[in-house]
Amino acid sequence: MKPGQIGLVVRGHGRHYVVEDDNGERVHCLTRGKKSDCVVGDRVRWQRTSDHEGVIDKLEPRRNLLFRQDEWKTKSFAANLDRLLVLVAAEPQFSESQLTRALIAADTAGITTDILLNKTDLPQAEAARQRLAPYKAMGQRVLELSLKGRPDEARDTLMPLLENQATLVLGPSGTGKSTLINLLVPNAGAQVGEISQALNSGRHTTTTTQWYWLDDRRETALLDSPGFQEFGLRQIPAPELASHMADFKPYLGDCRFHNCSHRHEPGCAVLVAVEAGKISPSRYRIYDELWQELSSPPRY
Repeated sequence: MKPGQIGLVVRGHGRHYVVEDDNGERVHCLTRGKKSDCVVGDRVRWQRTSDHEGVIDKLEPRRNLLFRQDEWKTKSFAANLDRLLVLVAAEPQFSESQLTRALIAADTAGITTDILLNKTDLPQAEAARQRLAPYKAMGQRVLELSLKGRPDEARDTLMPLLENQATLVLGPSGTGKSTLINLLVPNAGAQVGEISQALNSGRHTTTTTQWYWLDDRRETALLDSPGFQEFGLRQIPAPELASHMADFKPYLGDCRFHNCSHRHEPGCAVLVAVEAGKISPSRYRIYDELWQELSSPPRY
C-alpha cells in the first residue's frame, strides 16, 4: 500500500483505531502524538508500519460530526453521516427529552433524521404513537415497525431508506438495536470479529460506535452507537435553540422583539402558537428546560 492512502475509521478506542483500506482490509492504527480527534466515520490519511499495523498521519475534512456536550466533556458519536435513525419502542417508554435532544443535535450538524418506533405489536404501541404525534405533525418522519414480530416487513421498509448511505442508529438499551443489526447485517458477528482481531483480540473493547457494512459493495453502512443516559447540548447557545426545533421555526420571525427568548415576552409568536395548540405542551416544556440548562453557567 502506498504511504498516505486514505482509509475509513471503523472503530476507535483512545489512540487505537481500526482503519479500513480500499480493499476492505482492516488494520490496527495508532495516531501520531498523544491526542487524537478521530472518530468512527472519519476519512484519514495513513500508512503501514508493518503487515498488521499502521499509523494515522492526518484527518481529512469532515462533512459533519454528531456529538453531545455536557458541562465536563464532549462525546462524539460519528462523522460524515448521511442519516440518523433514532430508535424508540412501545416498551420501555422512551424519554421525549432525549429524543428531542438527539433531533436538535442532528439538525445542528445538518443530518437527516428518522424516528423508528419499534415493537408496534405490543399493547403499549398506541400510547407511544400519541406521544410521537407532535413529531409527525411537524413533518418528522416516523416509521412504525416490529423488528422481531414482522422482520420481513421491517427489512423491506428499511433497506431502500438506508441504501448507499451511512446511517447511525441511536437509542437507549431495550429498544431493539441488536435485533435491528442482526436483521440487516448478514455477517455482523464476522465484522465485529475482524475489528476485535485488528485491535489485538479485544484488548480495547470499551463501548464505542461500531461500523457495519450492509452490502458486499461496501456502499451502505449502519453504525451502532452505545447506549447513553444523558445527552448534553452545551455546544448550542440558548438563543439559537428554537431555530433547531422544527415546530418552532414557522413562528420565529413573527415575535415583537427580535431577541425574544420565547419564554415570557409579550407579543411572542411561539407562545401564541403554544396557546393555540400548534406547538405541543410537552415540546414547549422541553424547550423551556433546555433553555434554562443552556443559559446557566457551568458548574465546574
